[in-house]
Amino acid sequence: MQKRKTFILLLYILFLLLPIYWLLMMSFKTNEEILGGLTFWPTEFTLANYKVIFTDPSWYSGYINSLTYVSMNTVISLLVALPAAYAFSRYRFIGDKHMFFWLLTNRMAPPAVFLLPFFQLYSSVGLFDTHIAVALAHCLFNVPLAVWILEGFMSGVPKEIDETAYIDGYSFPRFFIRIFLPMIRSGIGVTAFFCFMFSWVELLLARTLTSVNAKPIVATMTRTVSASGIDWGVLAAAGVLTIIPGLLVIWFVRNHVAKGFALGRV
Repeated sequence: MQKRKTFILLLYILFLLLPIYWLLMMSFKTNEEILGGLTFWPTEFTLANYKVIFTDPSWYSGYINSLTYVSMNTVISLLVALPAAYAFSRYRFIGDKHMFFWLLTNRMAPPAVFLLPFFQLYSSVGLFDTHIAVALAHCLFNVPLAVWILEGFMSGVPKEIDETAYIDGYSFPRFFIRIFLPMIRSGIGVTAFFCFMFSWVELLLARTLTSVNAKPIVATMTRTVSASGIDWGVLAAAGVLTIIPGLLVIWFVRNHVAKGFALGRV
């Protein structure tokens, strides 16, 4: 029975990894081989597709733009969500539960709902086609999620720790940075992971609020059709390189994410 379960699990994992393997193999093939027939590995191994990505400004600038606004969004979301989550976890005020629920409703709304207001607003104030425009737009969805996750972790920290720190003469900024934040570092890791991943894979807002200077890689990948057709090899190479940042983030926060899923509100 145990062997059967193991076999089914391995079969399921292989099924999940098959598209990634296929994408990786396509990135080392020529367009002729990709369109010519079904092959499980490259018969004519080539790095030309990756060369296009690293030498063509329209491709590698997309990665730089994406990493720029994703990093900005993650930092801004954490800086806003940390004090907000602390307030929700430590204080009770009129309408606190309603405000907390209202924050979550922003996260549940589809990005298309806010597309037109963001576009008109940013066009009016001169933020269209800038990195900060996309970063702030994504904050509308990431900040509520970050507050919700962090509030769950902060509520698990006894309030007596706050009181003891104040008795010992700690100011609030010193207590918050040196004592409180290290105690919820797993929650911060989980929050950063979700903020990064949402901002990295989001397409609609990133594509609509940019045109040239801040155009992300996801927008570049959707515009690969030319007079000669779709360059499948380059598109596959771009897909492989798009997966790498997510893998690196998971690798660096893997311990925090594992503990966060076990202890936090995720």
